[in-house]
Amino acid sequence: MMDPSEQKSGDASPKPGWHSSPPVVAACVVLAGLGLALAFEHRVHLMASLPLMLPLGICLAMHVFMHRGHGGGGR
Repeated sequence: MMDPSEQKSGDASPKPGWHSSPPVVAACVVLAGLGLALAFEHRVHLMASLPLMLPLGICLAMHVFMHRGHGGGGR
């Protein structure tokens, strides 16, 4: 028996997913543009908070890479 999700030989190409629909692509482009504009307008504030965020990022990286997350502590 054939799986209903398999494409039949006479069908056209499969339907694209939700992430490739024009409204989603347009929303992603708009959000990326707004994010860049916000970053450029507030770069002074972002640079001022960098010394506070850098240690937090280092701690997160150490947790992920040195401890391998939560779950493999059997050794």
